[in-house]
Amino acid sequence: MPGKNAGANGFLFDGFPRTITQAKALDKLLELKKNQINLVLALQVNEEELVRRLLERGKTSGRSDDTSEEVIRKRFQVYTNDTEPVAQHYKEQDKFKAIPGEGSIDDIFASLSAAIDEYNKGE
Repeated sequence: MPGKNAGANGFLFDGFPRTITQAKALDKLLELKKNQINLVLALQVNEEELVRRLLERGKTSGRSDDTSEEVIRKRFQVYTNDTEPVAQHYKEQDKFKAIPGEGSIDDIFASLSAAIDEYNKGE
C-alpha cells in the first residue's frame, strides 16, 4: 500500500544525520540506492537564544531536558562536538547552506523556502 506521499520527488530529514559517522553511512546507503543528499539546510542560532527558547519550551513541553539550563548547555556542547562536523562534511560536497534561525517564524520560513527554490532552479 503506497504512502500518502508516494509521488513525492524526494524526502526530508529533520535532525539527521547528527554525527559524521551517520552522515557517511547515509551517503553510502543512498549511493547504493542510486540517490543522494542534495541540500543540507542548517538554522544558525546563537547559544544564548537557544537556551532562552528551550527554557521557554520547557515550561509547556513536559520535557525535563528543557527545564535545566545546565542540561541545555551540555546538549549544545554535544551539538558543537558531534554535529558541526556534519556541516563541514556537506560543505566539502557543496551541499550545505546556513540559514539565519533568528527573527520571525515567517522570515525564517521565507529564508528556508528561498534556499530550496534557489537549489531547485539550479537543478
